[in-house]
Amino acid sequence: MAADRQPVAGMEENKENEKLGVGGKPGALGDSLGLEILQIIKESQQQHGMRHGDFQRYRGYCSRRLRRLRKTLGFKMGNRHKFTGKKVTVEMLTDNRYLLIILMDAERAWSYAMQLKNEANTEPRKRFHLFSRLRKAVKHGEELERLCESDRVDAKTKLEAQAYTAYLSGMLHFEQQHWEDAMKAFNKCKTIYEKLASAFTEEQAVLYNQRVDEISPNIRYCAYNIGDKTAMDELIQMRLRTGGTEGLLAEKLEALITQTRAKQAATMSEVEWRGRTVPVKIDKVRIFLLGLADNEAAIAQAEDEETKERLFETVLSECRDAIQCVREELKTEQMQRDADTEFGKVSNLQYLHSYLSYIKLSTAIRRNESMASGLQKALLQQPLAEEEGKRGPRPQDLIRLYDIILQNLAELNPLPGLEDDRNFQREITLKTLVYKAYRCFFIAQSYVLVKKWSEALVLYDRVLKYAKEVQAQTGAAKNTLKELPDVKELILQVNAEKYSLQAAAILDSSDKPDEVSPSQVKNNKPLSDRLDVFSLDPSIVGKHASLVQFPPHFHPIPCKPLFFDLALNHVTLPSLEDKLEQKSKSGLTGYFKGFFGFRS
Repeated sequence: MAADRQPVAGMEENKENEKLGVGGKPGALGDSLGLEILQIIKESQQQHGMRHGDFQRYRGYCSRRLRRLRKTLGFKMGNRHKFTGKKVTVEMLTDNRYLLIILMDAERAWSYAMQLKNEANTEPRKRFHLFSRLRKAVKHGEELERLCESDRVDAKTKLEAQAYTAYLSGMLHFEQQHWEDAMKAFNKCKTIYEKLASAFTEEQAVLYNQRVDEISPNIRYCAYNIGDKTAMDELIQMRLRTGGTEGLLAEKLEALITQTRAKQAATMSEVEWRGRTVPVKIDKVRIFLLGLADNEAAIAQAEDEETKERLFETVLSECRDAIQCVREELKTEQMQRDADTEFGKVSNLQYLHSYLSYIKLSTAIRRNESMASGLQKALLQQPLAEEEGKRGPRPQDLIRLYDIILQNLAELNPLPGLEDDRNFQREITLKTLVYKAYRCFFIAQSYVLVKKWSEALVLYDRVLKYAKEVQAQTGAAKNTLKELPDVKELILQVNAEKYSLQAAAILDSSDKPDEVSPSQVKNNKPLSDRLDVFSLDPSIVGKHASLVQFPPHFHPIPCKPLFFDLALNHVTLPSLEDKLEQKSKSGLTGYFKGFFGFRS
């Protein structure tokens, strides 16, 4: 099987090699050669293992492509018996595939270095081999840059070669922890790619901007290690916005963030919530509370719903872990908590548990509200989705989300330590009314879809009732209402929907036919009872056709008599002994006759 796959892969790679020679006349010395270095690298990496982080597969691809390039160009390193080293010179640049040979050499060395980096986590000695391979990649990159300085190569390829060499050099210095040299190389690479992105159209600039985004965290990390303390906050925000950094920076950045938060948590001793100061002694809770502000800022700055959803899940997961730690402490300090609950107050640990539970439930409400707003926008675009043949969202999906929100609000009410907080209870009541109004609105929308006009109208009235109650209670909690959906827009939308609903109900009633043909009237009698009457009944050819009456009606029938012989046991029968034959007695002669068969 492997032997069959290799020729197929070779044919595909030969096609790639032939495509590079197309365009202009590469054999003519007066033409300028061009090579899309970054585009070739990205396409090759995405198609041959790098999408899943398989550096070994990508290295094998680079080796095979190198061999086929040399074979196609007749640029062989000797024969099978003897190796003869050759170098690509400026005089040989009649085809851009000679530049591709140097590029594939650099990519092969780089992919091997990244493979060794993954293996060095368990075998530290492989880091020496890693440095050797990176130096080899930088050497090939410098050779590519030297060849591109020729007049036969166009200006764009020269700039891309300089940026590629700077990128490889920066990675080498980064692994060696030479932060200043690495920062200079990455800044040079970033500057070149930014200039290239600004010089071309938006479609061509996408690859350059992606490379700039990959390099930016590395530059910030180098700046932090040099001594720039503000770079740490930018790194954290960058990691949260982009969903985590990939590549050589990921492990170092995670370790650095954990270490920084641990140092900050050592100085954090208490937290204040709703007028009460609570000491925080659990390290995991301290780290969570310190990172909460960063997560909230990242959620506010998130550009798309997918990033928001991931950040919300991160906060909820960390909050659940912190609550579990507090629960374990509560079990071990049960006796002390009973001693502290004097004058009707809950303990500090129990109040901290209420605070963390409030954070968890509030975050869940915000997440579901964000999902609901996204579904509402998609609901407005539903006609376009139906035209394209896609299934759009339904009001039932929003009803489910608001049910979960109301359940979370119900769990907020009995939190220990907040029973006597009237402002808190008023806020929960106000939020409950707002979300009940939205829930009733979308239930009414679902009834409108099935043309249940009266039920929908009643629910619209219920929405207006909840909205008026919210407006009546708004004066005491204006700050809370800012975080909630706008009730005024809901009232305007409900009034508009009521008028359209009444119009649709009138049109629906006027569409019914005034006279119906007797042949179209549905007859509930079975077919066996109406054989002499013609009617258009489509149910006869369906799965549940009414052909005969089942079960059949009962009819009275005469009873069949049963006879039982009850007098037999009381009847005295006559004796028959006198009519039976009596056995005659015989002597010895009779015995012998019987023995020889002469007995009659």
